[in-house]
Amino acid sequence: MTQGQALAAFTLAAGLLTVTPGLDTALVLRTAAVEGSRRALFVGAGICLGCLTWGLAASAGLGELLAASRLAYDALRLAGACYLGVLGARLLFHTHASMPSFAAIAPSPHGAASAGESPFHPFARGLLTNLLNPKVAVFYVTFLPQFVPAGVRVAPFSMLLAAIHVAEGMLWFLALTIATRPLSRWLQSPGVAANTDRIAGTVLIGFGLALAIERRR
Repeated sequence: MTQGQALAAFTLAAGLLTVTPGLDTALVLRTAAVEGSRRALFVGAGICLGCLTWGLAASAGLGELLAASRLAYDALRLAGACYLGVLGARLLFHTHASMPSFAAIAPSPHGAASAGESPFHPFARGLLTNLLNPKVAVFYVTFLPQFVPAGVRVAPFSMLLAAIHVAEGMLWFLALTIATRPLSRWLQSPGVAANTDRIAGTVLIGFGLALAIERRR
């Protein structure tokens, strides 16, 4: 397999995985619907930085350590499950609440953030959600090497693949955000936003429970 063939195959495979419904898609969609496009894109940027971080860790050999160590994997898995549980519970039990991050102890009383509000909270929310998910690390350790052709420097080529994955992710998050724009006024009305938060909270708790009960094979 040549470098060009490897890049083309990875771009297609990673693209299909990117648009498959999952935690990242749910997080960005909820933020776009209730808090607005700007904050949704910052959530997506945080998720993408997390992917780049895991890609760098995998290319440096740290991902293999996490994949091989049951204790390290389980510690990260449980931390991620707890974090998702907190996010989900805050949405379920606070009326029209803005999702918390590790830097946001109290939820905002309004789902849609003001224009001047710091983008740090949604960015941190996306970053932490990604970094506390050990499945992402294992994905990079097991998936990327399949598309590294013989004779290339593994670390730089792996980072190139990770960058392609991140670019596809940002394009997908942008598309999701744009898709909510025509309905933004309706989606951000108190009643609809509250129901959206309940659905999103239930989904996040479900992801957290699935992560908590997962067992390494």
